[in-house]
Amino acid sequence: MASRLSEGSKMKAQIRVNRVRCLIAWVAAHALLIVINFHCAGEVRAAEHERAAGWLSWRGPEQNGVSAETDLPDRVSPEGENLLWTHDLWGRGTPVIAGDRVYVFGYHGDGPELQEYLACLDLNSGELIWERRFNDFISDIIYNRYSIGSPTIDPNTGRLYLMTTPGLFMCLSPEGETIWEHSMMERFGRLTFPNGRTGAPVIVDDLVIHHGITSYWGKQGPARDRFFAFDKETGDLVWASTPGVGPKDSSFSTPVLGVQGNKKVLYAGTGCGNVVCINALNGQPLWRYQLSTGGINCSVVVGDDRVIALHGKENMDDSTAGRMVALKLGAEPAAGEAGPVVLDKSAELWRNELGIFTSSPVLAGNRVYQVIHTGELCCVDAGTGEILWREKLDHSQLHASPLFADGKLYVPMQSGLFYIIRPGEERAEVLCKVQLEGNGLGSPAVWNGRLFVHTTKKLYCFGIEDTLPSRQPPDSSAQLDLAHESGPASGYRAIPSDVLLRPGDEKAVRLSAVDPDGHVISGAPHVHWEKFIPPTAKVKAKLDAGFNQRGALVAGPDAKISAGMFRASDHDGRSGFVRGRILPNLPFDEGFDGFELAVDHKTEQGVKFAYPPLPWIGGRFKWEIRELEGDKVLTKTLDRLLFQRSMTFIGHPDESNYTMEADVRTDGNRRIMSDVGLVNQRYIISLKGQWQLIEVSSNHERIKVSVPFSWEVKKWYRLKTRVDVAEDGSGVIRAKAWPRGETEPESWTIEVPHQTAHAKGAPGLFGFSPQSKKRVFIDNISVYSND
Repeated sequence: MASRLSEGSKMKAQIRVNRVRCLIAWVAAHALLIVINFHCAGEVRAAEHERAAGWLSWRGPEQNGVSAETDLPDRVSPEGENLLWTHDLWGRGTPVIAGDRVYVFGYHGDGPELQEYLACLDLNSGELIWERRFNDFISDIIYNRYSIGSPTIDPNTGRLYLMTTPGLFMCLSPEGETIWEHSMMERFGRLTFPNGRTGAPVIVDDLVIHHGITSYWGKQGPARDRFFAFDKETGDLVWASTPGVGPKDSSFSTPVLGVQGNKKVLYAGTGCGNVVCINALNGQPLWRYQLSTGGINCSVVVGDDRVIALHGKENMDDSTAGRMVALKLGAEPAAGEAGPVVLDKSAELWRNELGIFTSSPVLAGNRVYQVIHTGELCCVDAGTGEILWREKLDHSQLHASPLFADGKLYVPMQSGLFYIIRPGEERAEVLCKVQLEGNGLGSPAVWNGRLFVHTTKKLYCFGIEDTLPSRQPPDSSAQLDLAHESGPASGYRAIPSDVLLRPGDEKAVRLSAVDPDGHVISGAPHVHWEKFIPPTAKVKAKLDAGFNQRGALVAGPDAKISAGMFRASDHDGRSGFVRGRILPNLPFDEGFDGFELAVDHKTEQGVKFAYPPLPWIGGRFKWEIRELEGDKVLTKTLDRLLFQRSMTFIGHPDESNYTMEADVRTDGNRRIMSDVGLVNQRYIISLKGQWQLIEVSSNHERIKVSVPFSWEVKKWYRLKTRVDVAEDGSGVIRAKAWPRGETEPESWTIEVPHQTAHAKGAPGLFGFSPQSKKRVFIDNISVYSND
C-alpha cells in the first residue's frame, strides 16, 4: 500500500514537472513570437519613418522652385529625345517624389464617374504601384478644374498629405493607406468655388497646415480665409487662424515657411487680397499687408530680409491691375497686443508693374523669374525690383510656375508649349521649345536627374539616360531649423483645440505648456477645467459635456445638441482653450417650437428672431428662426449676398444610409422663385422653383438629374429623401415631394443610380435665393436610419 502511494506520488510529481516544462515552453514560444512580431513591427515602423529624400513639396526643398540638380537635359521631345516614360493621368498640379516613388495627383473619367486620383508610380519605369480614387461631391467645380494642387510628403515619415478638390484633407501612408481624414466642408465649413484651386499643405515640426475660406461656428462663423494646423500624426486640430478680412475670392497660395526672431512663421497670400505673416506654431497673426482688391493666389518667395509677392487683380491705390512688391520682414504686435499689425506703404522696399493671377515666381540668387499674364518671361533684380529683360513665350499664362535648375529655366505654358531657357544678365537664350499634349498648368519637379512635367493629358518624365545610374542626388531635406531658447511658460496648447462629439462619445485632450512664441516646453501640471463663454460671443451657449479625471472631454448618453468652450487654468493664471460641438445620434428631429424669438433684427425694424442651433455649420449667418403664420420656422437670411446660395450641415459627417425629410416652402413670383432642399449623404435634393423640377445633384457638371415637379410659392410641401449604398459601392438616391397634409405617395418621384456612390456624409439644409431677394423656409426636420 505504501509502495503504491509512493509510486502514485511520483507519478503526480512527474506530471506536475511536465506541466511546468510545457508552461515554460509555451511562455518561451510566445515570448519568441512577441519578439519576432515586435521586431517586424519595428522594421515596418522604421521603414515608414525612414527619412524621405526627394522633391517632397510643390515648390521643392528651397520653397521657391529651385533645385541644386545638375546634368539635366537642354532639349526634350514628347516623341523620344530624353523622354524616359509617360503616364496617362490628367492633371493640373505638380508631382512629388520620395526615393524611388513618384506621387501624382490627377483625375480620370467623365460625368458622374469622374474621380480624382492619387497615383504612386515607380520612379524608373513609370509603372503604377498603387492608386487611390476620390469622388467630387457638392462642390461648385466647373470645366473639369480638378487636381489644381499637389500632395506634400513628410520628410520624417514619408507620409503624404493631400487636399482633394471638394475638401477631403487626409494623411496617407507611403502605401496609400488612410491614417486620418477630414471632410473640411462638413467638419469645418469649407466653401467651394468654381475655380477648384486647392494648393498644397506645408509641414513644420509636428504640424501640417492648409488654408481655405470657411464659415464655421461661433467666432469662426463669418466667411474668412482661415489657416488650419493639424497634428500630423493624429489629425487633431491644433489651431485655426484668421489673419485677414472678408474675402473676395478663394486663394491657393501655398504658405512659405521662415524664421522671424525666435518664431517659426509662414507667409502666404489670402482670398482677401492680403499678404500675411502668421506664427506657424500657434497661429497668432503677426502682420498683414493689403496688396489687392481681389484674392492673391501666387505664392511668395522669401529672401534674406524681404518677402516678394505679386498678384493680378486691381491694386489698392490705383485702377491698374497687377503688381510685384518686396516687403520688409520683422513686424509683429507689441507684447500683450493682439495681431496682426496692419502694414502701410512704408513697408514696401520696391514695386513694379508685373502681374499675374495664379503663377508664382522663382527666386534664384538675386534674380526673380516670373511669367506674367501676357505670356512674357521676366527677369527682375531682387534687390531693386528693376525689370532686367523680357522674353515673349506665348499669348497668355495661367497657373504653371517656372523651375530653375542646372542653370536653366524649365517653363510650361498654358497652351502646352514647354520651354527650356538659359537666362543671362541681359537676355534669355531659348534652348528648346516643344509642344506637349494637353495644357501646361502644373509646375515642373526634378529629382535624381529626372524632370517631371504634368499636363492635362499626361505626366512626362525626361532625363539624360546615360547619366542616371551613377547619380548622387543633392540633399533635399532642407528643414526649418531654429536654435531657440524657450521662454517661460505663458499658456497651454490643447490638442485637439476643436472637438466633435455625439452623445456617449469622449475625446482625450492633450495639454502642453508653451512659451510666448509657441514652442512646447513640457507637459501641463494640474489644471482646472471650466466652461467658458467669450465676452464677445453673440450666443451665450455652453457645451453639454465635461472633463473626466483622465483628461477626456465626455458627452453623456443624454447630452443635448450644443456648442461651447472650456478653459484650462492653473494657479498662476495661465490658460488654454478647447472648443467643441455635440451633434445628435440618429434619429433626431427639429421643429423649432422651443426657440425664443428675442433677437432684434438689424435691417428689419420690429422683427424679432432666434439664431439656429449653434453647432450647425455656418447656420447663424445663413438662417434665422422667425414666426410665419403662427409657427416658428427656419428662414433663410437675405442680409448677405455671399450666402444667397447656402448650405448648412446639421449632423455628423460619418452618417450613412439614412432618410431625411422636412417641410419646405419658398417665396417668389413668376419671374423669381427660390430653390429649397435637403443634403443627404453628399447629395443635394432640391425643389427648383424657377424650373419646376425636383433635382438630385452633387456637382452640377458631374451628377445632376431632374424630373418635372409642379409646385407653388407660399405653399408648404413635404420633401423626403433617402440614400442607399450597396456593398459593391453603388448606390441609389431617391426623393419624393407632396403637399403638406396630404397622403404620402407610395412611389418615389425620382430615383437616381450612382455607380460610385458617396459612402457617407452629413445631413444638411440647402437654400438658394437669387440675388438674396426671395426667402426660403424649412420646418419639421426628421433624420433617421434606413433600417
